[in-house]
Amino acid sequence: MTPLLIPYPDIDPILIQIGPFAIRWYALAYIAGLVIGWRIMRRVCQQPPAILSPEKIDDFLLWAALGVIVGGRLGYVLFYKPSFFFQNPVAILTLWEGGMSFHGGLLGVVTAILAFSWRNGINPFMLSDLVALVAPIGLFFGRLANFINGELWGRPTDVPWAMIFPRGGPIPRHPSQLYQAFFEGVLLFLLVLAVWKLTDGRRRPALITGVFCMGYGAARIVGEVFREPDSFLGFLWGPITMGMLLSVPVFLFGLVLVVLASSRPPLPQQ
Repeated sequence: MTPLLIPYPDIDPILIQIGPFAIRWYALAYIAGLVIGWRIMRRVCQQPPAILSPEKIDDFLLWAALGVIVGGRLGYVLFYKPSFFFQNPVAILTLWEGGMSFHGGLLGVVTAILAFSWRNGINPFMLSDLVALVAPIGLFFGRLANFINGELWGRPTDVPWAMIFPRGGPIPRHPSQLYQAFFEGVLLFLLVLAVWKLTDGRRRPALITGVFCMGYGAARIVGEVFREPDSFLGFLWGPITMGMLLSVPVFLFGLVLVVLASSRPPLPQQ
């Protein structure tokens, strides 16, 4: 019996093109995540315990953007296709063709947070908690961009909402990009927002960061169950994929932060 399929909405990855200049949904996803996250950080940065002014958040936006882009690209180069890029180093600069790693972007943002905090004399975990609060927004838009690009599709399935992706062959597949947008974006944002608003988490430096890392690690591992492994990597050991492997230390790091932050007394109300 042929499964009932939902037609894949074949959206052009290029929104507007004028000659050689093109605006792609992939780039807009990064811009939307950074801008919306920046606006939210500006609103909450002065809530107790206030550590930065809105003007300092403006300054940090550039640091964060560089961390996401440089770290995300280098992470993809080193974690996923090192041999190809070592043989074709110029291809590292072709960002418009896709190829970004969340785990690399995470390391890039961590570097930006540490450098910015050192320069401004603040606790880096208090800044990372602000970033963790808004990071799921960028993840949400990034996964939607993956879906529009018709990339990172899911494994073969016969569920009623399966789709046939243009570059994924004639086999119905999970729209795993949408699953990941929901788990890593919507659910994770609601989780960190609840900890921020309903607990004293904002007065426990590193707690929000730890919750985010644990939530992302768990969400990514679940999402990888439905996502087709990269063709150039496949499965590493048994059912384990590269995305799962890289997410385990993220989850464990978050667990350590949550335990340590919970064991310390909260900062006093201001």
